[in-house]
Amino acid sequence: MNTEYEVVIGLEIHAQLLTKSKAFSADRAEYGNHPNTNVSAISLGHPGTLPKHNMEAVEKSIRVGLAFGSEIERFNKYSRKNYFYADLPKGYQITQFDTPICIGGKVTIKLKDGSTKDINLTRAHMEEDTGKSIHDMDIENSLIDYNRAGTPLIEIVTEPDIRTGEEAYQFLNEVRKVLRYLDVCDGNMEEGSLRCDCNISVRPVGTEKFGVKVEVKNMNSMSNVKRAIEYETERQTAAIRNGETIISETRSFDALRSNTFSMRSKEEVNDYRYFPEPDLPPLLVTDEMIEQIAKAMPALPEELFQKFTSVFGLNSYDAGVLTESKEIAAFFECVCNNTDNYKAAANWTMVNLKGYLNENALDFTDATISPITIAKLIQLIDSGKVSHSAAQKIFPQLLADASAEPLAIAEKLNLLQSSNSGELDEWIEKALAKYPEKVAEYQSGKVGLLGLFMGEVMKLSGGKADPKASSERVKKALEK
Repeated sequence: MNTEYEVVIGLEIHAQLLTKSKAFSADRAEYGNHPNTNVSAISLGHPGTLPKHNMEAVEKSIRVGLAFGSEIERFNKYSRKNYFYADLPKGYQITQFDTPICIGGKVTIKLKDGSTKDINLTRAHMEEDTGKSIHDMDIENSLIDYNRAGTPLIEIVTEPDIRTGEEAYQFLNEVRKVLRYLDVCDGNMEEGSLRCDCNISVRPVGTEKFGVKVEVKNMNSMSNVKRAIEYETERQTAAIRNGETIISETRSFDALRSNTFSMRSKEEVNDYRYFPEPDLPPLLVTDEMIEQIAKAMPALPEELFQKFTSVFGLNSYDAGVLTESKEIAAFFECVCNNTDNYKAAANWTMVNLKGYLNENALDFTDATISPITIAKLIQLIDSGKVSHSAAQKIFPQLLADASAEPLAIAEKLNLLQSSNSGELDEWIEKALAKYPEKVAEYQSGKVGLLGLFMGEVMKLSGGKADPKASSERVKKALEK
């Protein structure tokens, strides 16, 4: 561990808002359409066109602020940020400069050692996205797809509170999870709907003055964010030790080589020359509007985590897995609405069902089995009608046929448990006959061998033997 220098990290997260239309026009805001089809005279910046507020984007931005405990700005102005790149045809970006819609707030992250840390937020503001530059389809030219230009964004900016790549990873994971719970952003970094820029500097431990900041862009996964920070920390630390000067610049991350490389010298904020957007009137957010949005807010991961641990009695690990996504949490809650065996509900949801979906590269929204069906399967086990091992054979049948009933499958596969004394005695007699020497050892005091005989009985019965009745009769047979 480096005790001489420490890294100081601030993140800027750009999240595309899940709206049907763009931030300031009626163009479709969809991913994957043919290039330059989601455009109009407004998004292409034709003279004489005027932008218009997208109120759905405003409402979703307020939801983000409420989720992170931010103060919501009532008087919202927009500014023009001069942007002389080909991917925004207007030559400027409409953004919020001095009146961000969300001020302050925090995100609590959980670290590997079980501790928590608050990462404070500076602000979150609304703006429009740029188009997409494509450099690898034509040898001589860069191509531009303007479909993304004008897509509504919320940019979440942190205070420089992050000190490791792992903390940045956990922060980004928590933010993405909350955005998905809110139905604000799908969080797909591979498609660019969630992007993260890292501001990284290194300073001697114990000093308050920040080092020279370097910004790293173009990272398309959370693991790449972590790797980029770790590389840049080592690079800057080594440069300082060697007496080199750190240059304020923008760098990109090469995922194949696991290193960063320089793109351009860092632009200062005032280089953008912000000035008020003359074509958009100020946006006024009322207390009534905030109150209505707050009432419609869904339960968030931390609230559900507390419910799952306190009401359902789950341990922290299980509750953490079951709150990873809104879909799995909702599924589990629905199972619990139909059974009191919450631990079994958790196991069948996160081990059996989630395991099956992961193995087949499916999402929870692709699950064909219903929560009520899983509750019925748990009831069969709890009532003693089928064993847990028999239920494991029933489960794939339920996945294959969404209309199937657990009891009907158990009857069809002849898996209903038997407590018939005649059948049990026959299976027990065969089990004991198979291991005569173990019978003698048990009778000599090795009572731990009971599990061996029980396993054989369950095997011979095909899982149909009632475990409780079988255990009692096996003991009785061994003690003759």
